[in-house]
Amino acid sequence: MSVKPNLEGFHASLKVVEPPMDWNSGLRSMWYDVQGNWDASHDIAQNMSGPDGSWIHAYLHRKEGDKFNAEYWYRKAQKSFPKISIADEQKTLVAYFIDP
Repeated sequence: MSVKPNLEGFHASLKVVEPPMDWNSGLRSMWYDVQGNWDASHDIAQNMSGPDGSWIHAYLHRKEGDKFNAEYWYRKAQKSFPKISIADEQKTLVAYFIDP
């Protein structure tokens, strides 16, 4: 199933078992995160090079409560530790990867 990568399509895709394979890695990683599959999201983020993968990696470690590790990955992503909620950061990441 190929769903257009927009916010509506992203939310519609949450009814299927896996994200569309034609989506970018960041969006697929965030799809798994929204589904509650931290490990699958983390596996994808770990395999992404550059600041985008580091940002997801940072967010995931922040979400699990590992602030020390999260701070390291935020630095690698060239971002400050966020002052927004985890839920708001998740929404920001999804929106970012819909239109990178």
